[in-house]
Amino acid sequence: MENKDTAMLLKECDAGVKMATSSLNDLLDKVKDPKLYKLLTKSRDHHEKLGNEIHSLLDFHDETQKEPDPFIKSMSWIKTNVKMGLDNSDATIANLITDGCNMGIKSLQKDLNEYAMADEISKKIAQKLMTIEDQLRNDLSSYL
Repeated sequence: MENKDTAMLLKECDAGVKMATSSLNDLLDKVKDPKLYKLLTKSRDHHEKLGNEIHSLLDFHDETQKEPDPFIKSMSWIKTNVKMGLDNSDATIANLITDGCNMGIKSLQKDLNEYAMADEISKKIAQKLMTIEDQLRNDLSSYL
């Protein structure tokens, strides 16, 4: 690929989408409120759709996909299971996902700054992912 920043930004978005999708899937079976379940399912579907778009762009540029960092994924799993073990409520789920959204947005903004030479398509993908995370975070506020 000509532009390394484009590849790196797309790979970070790919890892972020995979992390979000995995986290949402891990928590969906614990949700009690049907409206919250629908909200989280809709967000997961948005993440998966964007993930497919990212995979197409990575394929177009002959780049490989990126998995989430195993350490971060493990720490997220531990945090989720400890918190859910202490309080298995929809408020806890909303809190965990809100924390994940905050981390995702922060990480993506850092990636946008670090890979400033990425092409506009990749930057728009990162911004779209941040928008999905921000919307989910806002939608969850009534469950906190």
